[in-house]
Amino acid sequence: MSPFSPGCPAPPGPLRPGCPAPIGPRPGRRRHHSALLALKPQPPSRRHPSAHRRAPRSRPVTGATMSQGAGGSSSLLLLLAGLLSALGPSPATSIHVYTQREVHGTVGSHVTLSCSFWSSEWISEDISITWHFQAEGSRDSISIFHYAKGQPYIDEVGNFKERMEWVGNPRRKDGSIVIHNLDYTDNGTFTCDVKNPPDIVGKSSQVTLYVFEKVPTRYGVVLGSIIGGALLLVAVVVALVYLLRYCWLRRQVALQRRLR
Repeated sequence: MSPFSPGCPAPPGPLRPGCPAPIGPRPGRRRHHSALLALKPQPPSRRHPSAHRRAPRSRPVTGATMSQGAGGSSSLLLLLAGLLSALGPSPATSIHVYTQREVHGTVGSHVTLSCSFWSSEWISEDISITWHFQAEGSRDSISIFHYAKGQPYIDEVGNFKERMEWVGNPRRKDGSIVIHNLDYTDNGTFTCDVKNPPDIVGKSSQVTLYVFEKVPTRYGVVLGSIIGGALLLVAVVVALVYLLRYCWLRRQVALQRRLR
């Protein structure tokens, strides 16, 4: 059933006398109402609180920041270096021994077996020098000499007990010995070992002794003699050439003076 009385037009028809006014704005006022709404200031729209949060700014990398990072790295490197130095062997606790590679001698003569050493510590009273001998063709090595507590000790075992002489001086870093009255049985390898506490870590040095009936002439000596003789011959020839030229020039000068 329509709410409007009979004979009254339904909206949006024209309004007649005696008919109730329609509910809601008339069609002609919609535009005016929309215009008023457009002119009326609108309240600010509410945004989500997270929209007002600003994005975090990145901190600029400054010299202080870089120095802090470098300081941390350097501290770590120093720590690692300290651990390595503590775990690894210290170069100060090493001793170096030097000898000749080989020595030649003749039967019945004597030979000096030189042994020098270098130590990073002062020469202490506990320094010790030991010589070992390994005969040619043998696998066994025997001790033939020992220096300790400032005194040399020649071992009573072996063929060197009456033919060995101590000529070294530990204060001069010298541990040399001399073997007299050489024999063919002396052919072999001699090892020099030095300990100077706290320098006890090191490698010994070896020298090989060759005993001959006559010392063989080395190839280098022969070659040096040949080269020296050739140079001497060339020098003599050059001197003769200059002497002959000088005599000839002097004779020419004398002849020119006679012709004048």
